Amino acid sequence: MHVIFLNPQGNFDQNDSYWTEHSDFGGQLVYVKEICIALSKMGVKVDIVTRYVDDPNWPPFSKEIGYYKGHEDKLRIIRIRCGGPKFLNKERLWEHLDEYTDNIISFYGGTLPDFATAHYGDGGYSAVLLKKKTGLGFTFTGHSLGAQKLDKLGMNLENFYKMDRQYHFTKRIVAERLSMTYASRIITSTSQERCEQYSHPLYRKAVDVNDDSKFSVIPPGVNTRIFNAENDKEDKTFHRAINEKIQGNRIPYIIISSRLDDKKNILGVVRAYALSKELQTNANLSIFIRGLNDPYSDIHKLPEAEQRILRPILDIIDKNNLMEKVFFFNVKSQKELAAAYKYFAGLGSVFALTALYEPFGLAPIEAAACGLSVVATKNGGPSEVFKDGSGILVDPLDDKDISEGLLKGIKEYQHFSTLGIQRVKAKYTWKNTAEAYLEVIQQCVKEPSVREVKTPGPNSSGRVRKYLTENRLK
Repeated sequence: MHVIFLNPQGNFDQNDSYWTEHSDFGGQLVYVKEICIALSKMGVKVDIVTRYVDDPNWPPFSKEIGYYKGHEDKLRIIRIRCGGPKFLNKERLWEHLDEYTDNIISFYGGTLPDFATAHYGDGGYSAVLLKKKTGLGFTFTGHSLGAQKLDKLGMNLENFYKMDRQYHFTKRIVAERLSMTYASRIITSTSQERCEQYSHPLYRKAVDVNDDSKFSVIPPGVNTRIFNAENDKEDKTFHRAINEKIQGNRIPYIIISSRLDDKKNILGVVRAYALSKELQTNANLSIFIRGLNDPYSDIHKLPEAEQRILRPILDIIDKNNLMEKVFFFNVKSQKELAAAYKYFAGLGSVFALTALYEPFGLAPIEAAACGLSVVATKNGGPSEVFKDGSGILVDPLDDKDISEGLLKGIKEYQHFSTLGIQRVKAKYTWKNTAEAYLEVIQQCVKEPSVREVKTPGPNSSGRVRKYLTENRLK
């Protein structure tokens, strides 16, 4: 079987260049890469179809075909020319997707793949165009949907045109609606994602969230090659750096490792820690921020939006005289992150993610795989991931609930550490994810494919404005 993964935004290369350093190089790239590697190991021929870039500022993407070392026989990175040679942010790709899909057809000539999977709204719209032009079936994985982002950013009638010029919400919403309508299956990470995100009024009549034949819930996995509870020689170098920084202070730590974003609610954990003397007695606090060695002297290096989030965190630490109990680490790679998790697991530590809402929550299961006990938000994916009791769920808006959850994770460390490792091995591996994907694809290939596809083009603003008007967002 030959399957293509349509992912026009971001890019892929052997060294995972720019991952986490640019908003277009986020978690969906990790998701696609890991599933593709797992499928290739199962004997499936896989192509990641992304965009060709010949730009001196983005040098890794200038070859039309790339590979991942050790997987050259079954897995390729195909870079398709469209929109000129320069790197384009995802918001600027919409007008070039017709060219992208036409050139995909030209690349494969008369021998099309058996099936496609589409990722994010632009990948989904590309799949719709391919289906219209060739009849090729596809699954759609939205990762995050435009309607939720529109709501979170507070789009209203007054700022409609300004925000639409920046984020292209109207194009994105129409593209997502078309993707939902014409996909053979919609793949979500959790049942909650299916029921909450896809039931948004802006997707009404495009999809029925109660239609079990339309959805498949397939959770993503953990890269157990990196995130595991076994220390190796490479870990020791970073372990020495950690030990030097904490000066041998070997008590449990509360670990925070997420980007500086309001919705991640890092402030909630810091506030809960500052309010609990018992917590301060039993644990120190460790915050990982990529790119910063000393947040007090280096804060100016961050974008203004991230500085705005970090400043109140530093203020709480200062006002409560916690400087000697809070440690900041510049963790630069997944390998260093896993090494840090394993080091602190050896001290009986707890990982905290108290996001206001978390669609899935890959970070907590990566931490669990390394042996940390986990305290996570009850809002979103973690409520499904840890529904078996292998993690502690808390209300992100309740500082007391957070502090009590953290204390429980420390005091019952061995219990939650053991259950967390078992949970990941049983449920959350990329091999499991890929096997579920392949099963869905094989089912879809057998089903009749509808060739007639109506595509008005992802440029209509009427539905979005109607939604804003009906909800009186003025």
